[in-house]
Amino acid sequence: MLHQAWQLCGRWCRWSSPFIHLFTLTVVTFGVLAPLICHRLLHSYFYLRRWHLNPMSQEFLEQNQQEGQAALHYFEKLQMQNASEASGSDTFQPLLLVTIITVQRQNDFHYVLQVASRFHYLLQKCGARCQSHRLLLCNVESDPSSHQDVKLLSSFFPLISRDKTGEKADPRANQFEKEKQDYVFCLEQSLLAYNPEYILVVEDDAVPEEEIFAVLQHLLLARFSKPYLRDALYFKLYHPERLQRYFNPEPMRILEWLGLGMFMGPVLSWVYSWATGRSSLSWPIVLFFALYSMALSELVGRHYMLELRRLAPTLYNIVPVTECCTPAMLFSAPSAHRALGYLRGLHCRQGFAKDIALYSLLHTKGENAYVVEPNLVRHVGMYSSLRLNNNPKLL
Repeated sequence: MLHQAWQLCGRWCRWSSPFIHLFTLTVVTFGVLAPLICHRLLHSYFYLRRWHLNPMSQEFLEQNQQEGQAALHYFEKLQMQNASEASGSDTFQPLLLVTIITVQRQNDFHYVLQVASRFHYLLQKCGARCQSHRLLLCNVESDPSSHQDVKLLSSFFPLISRDKTGEKADPRANQFEKEKQDYVFCLEQSLLAYNPEYILVVEDDAVPEEEIFAVLQHLLLARFSKPYLRDALYFKLYHPERLQRYFNPEPMRILEWLGLGMFMGPVLSWVYSWATGRSSLSWPIVLFFALYSMALSELVGRHYMLELRRLAPTLYNIVPVTECCTPAMLFSAPSAHRALGYLRGLHCRQGFAKDIALYSLLHTKGENAYVVEPNLVRHVGMYSSLRLNNNPKLL
């Protein structure tokens, strides 16, 4: 018996043994290479939070402050060039209206200027392909005249304001209900002012990615022709990176994860067989590489895998939506009218903010909604308008 065990060990423990190869690969990958390469990747399991979170958060705040100043100089320069674009009598019906909802926040960061300057730059860069797009500001500050950044932007973009000075205070209106009412106001006014085919409602700390208009063009003119997408209640263009992992209670993610393993398992097995001079694939080795690739993609971070889809608009994924969050929401005109009717009948509160309220409608009203992956905006606002936090962190 002992002799047989020794023979088996000798067969498995030789350097030419697949067991030794795959064991060594596992140890080197997950014990050495991945931790060394990924320890600064914010959304990876290998991220060394204790080492990097505080300095990275501070670095992000400083960088964001610089971007806020750059956005301020962008519009001051346009002002000097007398490049005013605001128009209160534009009767053109746009294909896409981008509505930026804004309140007064940390002055140093100029969040709304960052968002507006980026959209303005990308629209100019897009040229003729984006002639059917318009940009609208919706100021929901309690005292609209106190929002200094909006005063500057009103020289360049159409502006609507929700002046609440004469309104009777609603005793039930907590901060979450107020946020919902502001959202309803901006969505409704966008429809009344322009009657667009689509409305992109963007919060004032959601900076658009470089390719946003190219991807939206593809979605609006090609992908949304499918009935199940055309009738959706809304499309999210942002989902928090920390919630994008495969290991999640969302069936579509699990299927995607299994599909990755089924694809990479045979591919990596073929590479291994070729490198070791083996003539055929072995199913145990295929299974190993399937599990290996699934584990590596999850531990490194699905977010970083999704970034590969930015290579072309056709590679962007549209999957069923999840609860959080609302930095950038795309509505068709009919779905915007439905959403307005639904939201007016809901009361928001702690634990039931507008994002959860919208998500709840999918079950109570039999609606569908989707999220576009990867994200088409960057959420830069570390200072929330709802929750006070004097020492914000990236995680």
